[in-house]
Amino acid sequence: MHAVEPYYHWRNLYIASEDDASPFYGREYSEFEFENRVYNFLIHPQWDSIGSETLFIKIIYVDYEQSYCVIEMIGEWNDAIENDIMTLKRDIVDELTKMDITKFILIGENVLNFHSSDDCYYEEWIDDIEDGWVALINFHEHVTSEMNQAGIDQYFILRGDMDMIEWRTYLPHQLYKKVKKIVEKRLY
Repeated sequence: MHAVEPYYHWRNLYIASEDDASPFYGREYSEFEFENRVYNFLIHPQWDSIGSETLFIKIIYVDYEQSYCVIEMIGEWNDAIENDIMTLKRDIVDELTKMDITKFILIGENVLNFHSSDDCYYEEWIDDIEDGWVALINFHEHVTSEMNQAGIDQYFILRGDMDMIEWRTYLPHQLYKKVKKIVEKRLY
């Protein structure tokens, strides 16, 4: 897992640690000191800790004019033990919604497992963004199945076309347009 880096080809367009509105503003990274782990596996030092022992993220793009962000994730999304959704909601999502971000694109191809608890923070997230949405792209089928069994899939746009987006082939605004088109087909 230590070789899995957050996507870096958009760094010429956006860097969260250089964005004074980002929850990660001012953060410094090492290319050589591996400190964070998912289970016993070291992960690349470019991933950002959200205070969870098993889930790490990277905000890879934010567009304040179009009110969206793209967040890549790695690890285990564990609400049952770590309450990852509370940490993600309070420390990351709330900071972004203060900046009028209402559309979230979460990339989950590196999310290995999901363990549920209750849906309070998911419901709060959707309530906070009113006309916005949260799209999950490229999550593994067993992860979205767990979300479905827990009943939290109602808060996300997921599966189907969302699982077939080759997002690395797009620029951020192109990815947003593609995801938005899929979301609008499903919602309207």
